[in-house]
Amino acid sequence: MITLIAAADEANGLGKDNDLVWHLPDDFKRFKNLTTGHCIIMGRKTYESFPKPLPNRTHIVITRNTDYRPEFPADRADDIKVVHSMNEALSLCEHDAQPYIIGGGEIYNLGMEVAHKIELTRVHGTFEVDTYFPEIPKDQWELIKSERHDQDAKHEVPFTYETWIKK
Repeated sequence: MITLIAAADEANGLGKDNDLVWHLPDDFKRFKNLTTGHCIIMGRKTYESFPKPLPNRTHIVITRNTDYRPEFPADRADDIKVVHSMNEALSLCEHDAQPYIIGGGEIYNLGMEVAHKIELTRVHGTFEVDTYFPEIPKDQWELIKSERHDQDAKHEVPFTYETWIKK
C-alpha cells in the first residue's frame, strides 16, 4: 500500500523556501513512527532539506538531473538511491509493503496517481508558502479517520491527523 504523508495548512500549503513554516513536535513523532523501517520517496529538494539522512529508512530521491549525486555519510550509501521517475522509485520499493511518498509538491502530484492512502496532518490556519499539496478529490478519496490535536505549549497551532483511502 503506497501512502502519501504530509502536513498541509487549510489552503494545502506545505512550506516555504524548502522548509516547514510551523513546528509540530507530535507530528514529527508520528512521521517517524509511521515511516521508520520503510522506503521514503522524495524529490531532490526535499532530500536536500534534511541536515542528514533520516535513520532506519531507505531514501529514494527522484530528480530529472541524470548527473545528480547526493552527498551522504559513507555508512548510509546503501540507504540512498537516486532515480528519475516515480515508476523507478516504486520498483525499488517492491520489498516494502508500505512505502511512503514524503514530498515535495511535484512528487505529491505524481504520487496521487499511484497512492492508496494519505496520512495528512491538516494544520489549522493558512501560512505564507510557496509549495502546495494537491487537492484531494473527494469523489476518489474517503476520509476514514480524523483526530484533532489542540494548540498547547509545544504546538503553536492546532492540527488534525487525517487518514484518507482511495475509493
